[in-house]
Amino acid sequence: MEVGPATVKTHVASVLAKTGARDRTQAVIAAYEAGFLRER
Repeated sequence: MEVGPATVKTHVASVLAKTGARDRTQAVIAAYEAGFLRER
């Protein structure tokens, strides 16, 4: 299954809107702080 660039942009925009992050980096930081991610 392949996901097109427009679909990815839509999903990224949705994540940014829901988290209040201004960019993808801030969204990753928010996910890490919320416990969704962890260091290896």
